[in-house]
Amino acid sequence: MSDIALIRAAAERLKGHVRRTPLLSSPFLDEIAGRRILVKPECLQHTGSFKYRGGRSAVSALDPETRAKGVIAFSSGNHAQGVALAACQMGAPAVFIMPADAPQLKIANTRALGAEVVLYDRAAGESREELGEALQAERDLTLIRPYDEPQVIAGQGTCGLEIAEQAAELGIHEAEMLVCCGGGGFTSGIALALEADAPGLKVRPVEPEGFDDVTRSLASGRIETNAGVSGNICDAILTPAPGKITFPILKRFCGPGLVVSEDDCLRAMAHAFQRLKLVAEPGGAAALAAALFHGDQLSADTVIVTISGGNVDAPMFQRALQTLGDTS
Repeated sequence: MSDIALIRAAAERLKGHVRRTPLLSSPFLDEIAGRRILVKPECLQHTGSFKYRGGRSAVSALDPETRAKGVIAFSSGNHAQGVALAACQMGAPAVFIMPADAPQLKIANTRALGAEVVLYDRAAGESREELGEALQAERDLTLIRPYDEPQVIAGQGTCGLEIAEQAAELGIHEAEMLVCCGGGGFTSGIALALEADAPGLKVRPVEPEGFDDVTRSLASGRIETNAGVSGNICDAILTPAPGKITFPILKRFCGPGLVVSEDDCLRAMAHAFQRLKLVAEPGGAAALAAALFHGDQLSADTVIVTISGGNVDAPMFQRALQTLGDTS
């Protein structure tokens, strides 16, 4: 089970490998939100998302003999890239089961890191689990789950340790911490870290409309599922349900969830680019979207948000920039 000791151990293994991303601000974003906004840009992390933290943590925690046989994972792209880079750096073979409708940039980048990519048709109901189990058994690979995996959660929690330190440096001891949330690995890791090192920073998950399983689960007190598995531009945070490991952590430490629209995310992407010079993908901009456009659901004077990833295809990014309109 993930805990603060596992996160601190992961932080030691990740030293010199992960980037310590900054905490950024813009008076323009503050004006839109009506409060102080601080942005943790994990889009600047290796492979363009926070997922490298969990990937490196999980691969580095394996014993050398097991690691040498190789790893396998399911991913829409960011987890695949994070694990692929870690595996490449540590000399381990890597295989990824990815949806055929994942952004082509993510598929191409995963292959470019030396990994084998097996595509499946999730819209047609093809089972990634069946594909993965067959390959895992055939090659004796170790499965690294994208969020329901203690060492992955521990790696993601290292981002929370950084946020706690950076907030303290700025004299911030009370704030709402908005985290882009899919299965809950990033959110639960950050929540565990902040509960230990910055308990005044209250975590709230942010999800896209139609895929608000965590928000509904927190409200009902039990795991809720989504009707679909695709059909939203926030591909990085579309999951069927909270994880069996992550949900108890979320239930214990998180406040109510927030839900944002596709349009909210596109506008947030544009503002991140215009004001912070950051490239965010739709799912990676969800937390910023909540801070900018759903302030009526927030109560703190200071809000910290993650931009969890920046792996976006050019046409989608152009679509986001068009939301700014003609400012000439």
